[in-house]
Amino acid sequence: MSNDPQSAQGQDLDHQGHGVLIIEDDFRIAEIHRAFIEQSEGFRVVGMARSGAEARTLLTDVGEAVDLVLLDAYLPDVEGLELLWLLRRDHRHVDVVMVTAAREVETIGEALRGGVFDYLIKPAEASRMAQMLARFRRERAALAARGEMSQEELDRVLARVQPEAGGSRRQLPKGIDRLTLRAVVAALEEARAPLAAMQVARAMGASRSTARRYLEFLVSVQVMEAELGYGDVGRPERRYRLVGDASPWCEEG
Repeated sequence: MSNDPQSAQGQDLDHQGHGVLIIEDDFRIAEIHRAFIEQSEGFRVVGMARSGAEARTLLTDVGEAVDLVLLDAYLPDVEGLELLWLLRRDHRHVDVVMVTAAREVETIGEALRGGVFDYLIKPAEASRMAQMLARFRRERAALAARGEMSQEELDRVLARVQPEAGGSRRQLPKGIDRLTLRAVVAALEEARAPLAAMQVARAMGASRSTARRYLEFLVSVQVMEAELGYGDVGRPERRYRLVGDASPWCEEG
């Protein structure tokens, strides 16, 4: 791995996708992050830094291409939290995710006050990293698509209104039953690829409108994500894929 900050300039910064800067002094962990990001749809690594000094140089050179920073709390020349505040001051367009072994409540609290997008404790599970990336992509897309939002739309995008606690089983809204919900989830699990509502409908033996209603419900609770694709005749269509755990919604009790 090249640690020369100038090496990032040789990358194709115009490539479509959210640019990610990895700031991590352990090269093995940094490479794991890089591999995961590069396999994640809609993201690209635009630079890797093993110190605060390297990170500042990269941000000066390619800062406009950076949308998301993965930041460790322990760096050889600067505290990660100090770098977080610098990012908040000088690079306000960037979101920051702490990926660190730091479990101290004081550190977590300051990171939250610093406006981190998320906080992942090492060793971060792949499913948790994928969930974070899906939420980041969803929120950026929602903000880019609207000039203004209602409170309901904002709550849905930020997932601030969560199902009420009461065990692991979730209360379903009117018009959604668990049997059909399990069939929808099973269709996506078996396909292992994004599917359009009509494809899900055929797989479960239901109408397109029914499949679409259940799919959109699962999107609203962050179990699925919808993305724009193109059908056989070239028309744009929403395609759905699993990004979270559906079991709390599918359990009978």
